[in-house]
Amino acid sequence: MTAASAPAASASGDVLLEIDDLCVEFVTSRGVIRAVDGISYKVHRGEIVAIVGESGCGKSVSSLAVMRLLAQPAGRIAGGRIRFDGRDLLALSAEEMRAIRGREIAMIFQEPMTSLNPVLAIGAQVMEPLQIHLGLGDAAARRRAAELLALVGITDPDRRLDQYPHQLSGGMRQRVMIAIALACDPKLLIADEPTTALDVTIQAQILELMKDLSRRLGIALVVITHNLGIVARYADRVNVMYAARIVESGTADEIFLRPRHPYTIGLMRSVPRLDRPRDRRLETIEGLPPNLLAPPPGCRFAPRCRLVSTACDSVPPLAAVGPDHLSACWRSAELGGPTPEPEPATRPAGMAAASRGGPVAVVDGLTKHFSIRAKDAGFFSDARAVVRAVDGVSFTVHAGETLGLVGESGCGKTTVGRLLLKLEEASGGTVSFDGVDVTGFDARRMRPLRREIQVIFQDPFASLNPRMTIGDIVAEPLRVHGLVADRSAAREKVVELLGKVGLYAYMAERYPHELSGGQRQRVGIARALAFGPRFIVCDEPVSALDVSIQAQIVNLLEDLQREFGLSYLFIAHDLAVVRHIAHRVAVMYLGRIMEIADRDEIYARPLHPYTQALLDAAPSPDPISERARAPRTLGGELPSPLSPPAGCVFHTRCPRAEAACRAEVPVLREIRPGHAAACIRI
Repeated sequence: MTAASAPAASASGDVLLEIDDLCVEFVTSRGVIRAVDGISYKVHRGEIVAIVGESGCGKSVSSLAVMRLLAQPAGRIAGGRIRFDGRDLLALSAEEMRAIRGREIAMIFQEPMTSLNPVLAIGAQVMEPLQIHLGLGDAAARRRAAELLALVGITDPDRRLDQYPHQLSGGMRQRVMIAIALACDPKLLIADEPTTALDVTIQAQILELMKDLSRRLGIALVVITHNLGIVARYADRVNVMYAARIVESGTADEIFLRPRHPYTIGLMRSVPRLDRPRDRRLETIEGLPPNLLAPPPGCRFAPRCRLVSTACDSVPPLAAVGPDHLSACWRSAELGGPTPEPEPATRPAGMAAASRGGPVAVVDGLTKHFSIRAKDAGFFSDARAVVRAVDGVSFTVHAGETLGLVGESGCGKTTVGRLLLKLEEASGGTVSFDGVDVTGFDARRMRPLRREIQVIFQDPFASLNPRMTIGDIVAEPLRVHGLVADRSAAREKVVELLGKVGLYAYMAERYPHELSGGQRQRVGIARALAFGPRFIVCDEPVSALDVSIQAQIVNLLEDLQREFGLSYLFIAHDLAVVRHIAHRVAVMYLGRIMEIADRDEIYARPLHPYTQALLDAAPSPDPISERARAPRTLGGELPSPLSPPAGCVFHTRCPRAEAACRAEVPVLREIRPGHAAACIRI
């Protein structure tokens, strides 16, 4: 949205939130960290403001300061002013702030599992703000809670109200957080990475809902995100943060089309895009952000900047470089043109197309059903219901190939990965490696095969032992499987592995919390490589990473595949990332594969209506093209895997469905050479 088409309130100067020279500090055993260093910006009623930047730059901390939710006693607001709706939030008592928090200002947190109470049912947590702030009784609050869950796309809301957070998928937990935030129709909604765990169709539904509420009810929305496609489509204004400071601020058009800071340009060039050629490596911003315990004295981006000069030894002011456009760079005048295109360097041989060998992993008719307590079962009843998580999935992964597996949250992607890893036992079908059916293998028979099959988890912090050093984490599988003679050999191997994934040898002495998110993910990759595997399940390995770090990890995975001939099952919901790294793509929906084909074929000529809907919903980091197209959200509700629709499981949401689709289960059949789809209309 351009400045001219922004809400009328913005044009009239109706400021809802004003932050002026805000400074936030954290007192640690190693010294004082200034996590936010003198930032200033305004948010008008009905306006959508995006804050972007790498992990640790201060995005979330600045918003927690607005909510007065800084961790005590370490966190403190060291200076500045926060005014909300004419009131100075820093002057309010704790009780006065509690009355505002949740009612007038609501926040959607990034980690729903740590934000939701694990011992309270979902219904109690959604009802709580309705009862505290609106005074609703139990029955009315429960009805409204069910409406809110349905509003954010959760199926079977009455049943979900009685479930607990651990019983929901990551995407569903995030939707519960959004429902809680929307419960009291706040004036300001702060969304901290609200769609990180969501697939593109649900992401589009949620963001269109937020945008509609913002426009209709005048709700101001501050979105903290690393998804630049979301920013391009929904933001009126953008603040780019780096190392605790705002380095560029302006309208979405100015930031995307005429960036005036080298860091912003680097972010734009790091994003994998569906509308750009794939015959090049992703651009990256080399290096790491500075240590905020001892930041560099001048421009904090200088150590990573390609345009660094002697002037950068002093701090550049955040100054006007155009109408409603600010930049903190001494050389911003030289950067007034469109975002430079990446160098058209082609990839090394073997990366543009798979050097396919024989089949490594063959999945045939794989099925996984979970038995759970039936919804209406009485206290003494033993009635059970069945969740069809995976229902007849078949595919093959060849040597040196990456198969991308995409689909909505809860469709069964991760369960397929766990079945391949034998972390779950299949209900039916077979899984074969190198022609050997391992479906019935027990833990003893699987142990030798663990060296051949490894996994990279979605959340590197949760998958690394916080009490072990990085060196011990990487060395543990080497020692357990007797792959090294002694501790000295283990240390040498650890240094070698860390070097392969771009980490320094001294990092072996650090603990997981002392590394960045991208570095932790590299540790996870190093641990997976320790065995010398041939097949790796990558379960959303870059979904929680910033775009610049994401590009580094994608390039690293491609380099390792080329060097060692690795095969990947790459599970993700970011279609642009999958297009960049995968050789073939399989699309799942409600436990079934809807379509599978070579990457170029499926992106250029998708056959199944669901694949077409996924591609339509994927945002592009271009505000002009995003504004030009109408909202393309997928209609209907995602059915419950407890009671999937008869016939084609997609027919309840399919724009091309007919009577036969409700009666006949479509078979995945080859429509074109190497291109199969499960649809009777094709």
